[in-house]
Amino acid sequence: MADTSGLDTVLGKALTILRAFRPEDQAVSLAELVRRTGLHKATTHRLAGALVANRLLDRVDGGYRPSGGLFELGMLASPERSLLEMAMPFLQDLYERTHETVHLGVREGHDVVYVAKIGGHRQAKAPSRIGGRMPLHCTAIGKALLAHADDTLRREVLTGPLERRTPHTVVAPGALRRQLRRITETGIAFELEESAPGLLCVAAPVLGYDDEPLAAISVAGPVGRFRPDRYTTPVRAAAAGLASTLARRDFPR
Repeated sequence: MADTSGLDTVLGKALTILRAFRPEDQAVSLAELVRRTGLHKATTHRLAGALVANRLLDRVDGGYRPSGGLFELGMLASPERSLLEMAMPFLQDLYERTHETVHLGVREGHDVVYVAKIGGHRQAKAPSRIGGRMPLHCTAIGKALLAHADDTLRREVLTGPLERRTPHTVVAPGALRRQLRRITETGIAFELEESAPGLLCVAAPVLGYDDEPLAAISVAGPVGRFRPDRYTTPVRAAAAGLASTLARRDFPR
């Protein structure tokens, strides 16, 4: 069931409906929206109609789906949009050098949020998607960001529950702490089938003023073909180039 905080307001109820949709959904019926949100059927029907009228949902066979209006609103998010605009040349160059899946991610809470993903015809099967989230501790981008985060955040993650996404996910706080220490020394983070079976990844942080982690860039590929250690230099170069550009343009100030 979706988060029902703020259900005492019309806006809260509308947001609860929007947040009930999942990445794999093609269409969600009214009955399923009622089940996921816990809202009354009449309320759900009325608010879904209002969201359709405002181009935030589409009415399709089988129910509802998010509309392009949500994408337009999302692109108004100034920091992420500016970051993406400045990062894209470096991401494209990195893809041309590697021809593997390239990601740009930022931290939100204890998660990575993927801002960009570039992959060709042979891109690795990965759980990442633009706008999607993954826990910090099980991704290369997440570990690159976590290693350079403040002590409070690192302590929160290391003392909190560490979800085991695969048999290879590092869930022992001591082992993860040693990885983070190594990342701060080398400027490179690795993921070895920790977020999804068969996926390998290497990432580098994009650091701002006082080494604040603004974002991270990664290259990912499948087990059997991809060797993360071969891509440390181009990933570092892309992250450093983006960091230099952000500094010249006073991002995020």
